[in-house]
Amino acid sequence: MPTSGTGTYRSRAARAQSAGFTLLELLVVVAIIGLLSASVALSFRAIGNDQDMEQETSRLRSMIDLLREEALMQSRDYGLMFTETGYRFYVFDYRELKWIDPPIDRLLEPHALRPLLSVALMLDGREVPLERDFESQDIENPEPQVMLLSSGEVTPFEIEMSRDGVRGRFELSVALDGKVDVAQEDFE
Repeated sequence: MPTSGTGTYRSRAARAQSAGFTLLELLVVVAIIGLLSASVALSFRAIGNDQDMEQETSRLRSMIDLLREEALMQSRDYGLMFTETGYRFYVFDYRELKWIDPPIDRLLEPHALRPLLSVALMLDGREVPLERDFESQDIENPEPQVMLLSSGEVTPFEIEMSRDGVRGRFELSVALDGKVDVAQEDFE
């Protein structure tokens, strides 16, 4: 085999045989990439279900804690009305003696849950029938199911957050003194 100044000399035929990948090698690489992307997509979907419920439950818990403090500090009563797919806040107006929409505040705007999530409300151990969405509520004379009073008291209630097609759920319980507990059940 002749050598050159830069190393071993190879003929054109030898270089052509060793250049590139075979069709079999390319198919194996494509199959591996397909399997990896499918497993990532499936795990993301499974994690996403739990994560959406957890985030929505955490948001509701934070809002209840915040409004309870606001009620104490501003001597204002807040109301919370649930639907199967969301919730909204109200403020009690003592001049008109009725619940009204809160002053312009992005935090207190009606909140629709993420798709396929729903809530169930329990008061005194009994499930309360909820309207499907905000459009079916009586907006003229709202009657919130839960009240956060300026005295620091809260209507004791439980919320069960679930997703269609998923067994697991998050439960948020609020005591009379405003203590909030969150638990998750049936997740494997």
